[in-house]
Amino acid sequence: MADSTGQRLYSCFKCGNQVCCHDDIVSKNFQASHGRAFLLSHAMNIVEGPKENRNLITGLHVVSDIYCVDCLENLGWKYDRAYEESEKYKEGKVVLEKFKIVKHNWQ
Repeated sequence: MADSTGQRLYSCFKCGNQVCCHDDIVSKNFQASHGRAFLLSHAMNIVEGPKENRNLITGLHVVSDIYCVDCLENLGWKYDRAYEESEKYKEGKVVLEKFKIVKHNWQ
C-alpha cells in the first residue's frame, strides 16, 4: 500500500483494514440497500467478486461485489458497465456502504 500519512482514510468497520481515501469520494449522495453510500473513484485493499447483471435504482448495470481483502466483509460494489448513456460516468467506480466503513485516524 502507498504511504497514506496525513490522508483522511476510511477502514473496514469489521477488521480496521484501510479501504479508501476521503479525497477519492466522487459523491456522498448514493443509496444502497441498507442506507447511504459513497461513490469513489477507487478503493484499496479490496477484492472483487464475479461480474453480474443487477437491476439498481438507476437501471440495469454490470457490477461486481466488493469485499475487504482481510476479513472478506461485503462493503459494496463496483460498476463494471452501465447500459444507459447517462450512467456511463459510474463505470470503473466503487460504491461503499457508509455503515460498513469507519474513519481511520482522523485528527
